[in-house]
Amino acid sequence: MSVGIIGHYKCNEHNMGEHHPESPARMGAIQDQLIRSGLDYVIRQYDATPIDKKYLNLAHSQAHIEHIINNVPQEGFFKLDDDTCMNNASLNAALYSAGAVIDAVDLVMSGELSAAFCATRPPGHHAEYNKAMGFCLFNNIAIGAFYAKEKYHLERIAIVDFDVHHGNGTEDIIKTNINNNRATNHNFLFCSSYQYPFYPFEMQASDTPPIINTPLAATTKSAEFRQALREHWFPALEKFKPQLIFISAGFDAHIEDDMSQVSLTEADYRWVTDELKAIANQYSKGRIVSTLEGGYRLGALGRSVVAHINGLIGN
Repeated sequence: MSVGIIGHYKCNEHNMGEHHPESPARMGAIQDQLIRSGLDYVIRQYDATPIDKKYLNLAHSQAHIEHIINNVPQEGFFKLDDDTCMNNASLNAALYSAGAVIDAVDLVMSGELSAAFCATRPPGHHAEYNKAMGFCLFNNIAIGAFYAKEKYHLERIAIVDFDVHHGNGTEDIIKTNINNNRATNHNFLFCSSYQYPFYPFEMQASDTPPIINTPLAATTKSAEFRQALREHWFPALEKFKPQLIFISAGFDAHIEDDMSQVSLTEADYRWVTDELKAIANQYSKGRIVSTLEGGYRLGALGRSVVAHINGLIGN
C-alpha cells in the first residue's frame, strides 16, 4: 500500500484578503517543496471531489450549513467572524476541502492507500457544530471521522491535533454528537496539544477520555513538546486501540512561524508522525487520514509538510 496526497486547484480560489495569513500561497508553498524533495514523483496525487452536502450534517447543524451557503457574496467579502470571511469562491473551496477528507477515508478504508494527506484549504478544526471561526468554515476532520464511523461502522476512531491552536471545533462536535446520542464516549478519542493561553481561549486541560487536552507553554521547544505527548497522548492512544487515526496537521508551532511562540522544527513533525504511524501499524492496520490545518510561514510550512509525508511513508 502507498501514501497519497489529495487536493484541488479550486481550494486556491478561496481568498480572505491580500494580507490574510491563510492565503492561497500556502498551497503553492507545499507543492513547490514537494517538487524540490522529489516526493511528487513517488507519491500518488488525487483530485478531491466536492463533498455531498448531506454529509455536512454529520458535524454541523442545519442552521450553520445554511448560514454558510446562503451568505456567499457575489462580490467582495462576507464576514463570519473577526478573522474569517468568504469570497464568492469560498463555499466551493470548502466543499472540496471537506470532500478531500471523505475521499481520503474511502481510499484508506478500501486499502488503495495506507495513509492520505489532504493538502486543502480552508482548514477546519476551529469550526464548531453551529459556528464558523478561526479561518474555518466546516470542520473537515470531524466530518471525515463521523463519516468513517457511519459508513464503515468503526467503533474506535482517534483524532490527534498538533496545531499550535486548540482544536475547539473538533472537541465541540464530538461532545455535541455524544450529547445527541450519535456517538458514545468510547467511539472517539481526541488529543489536542496547543499553546496556552492562546486563541481560542476556551480550552481546559484534560486527561480524561474522550478528550485529552495538552497545553504547552509559550516557551515550549522540542524536548518539552515530545515529553508532553509521551506523557499524555501516547498512553491514551495505546489504551484506546484506534481502528483509524485522523491527524489535524497544523504546522504553526514551527519556530519560524510568527503565529505563535512555541518553537518546533520539521524534525518534531517527523517525530510525532513516526510515533503515530507506529500506533497505527499496531492497532489500525496502518490507516491514517491527515489534513492540513495551520502553518503560515511558507518555507517552514512546505518543509514541515514534506517531513510529515515522509513520516507517513516511512522514508
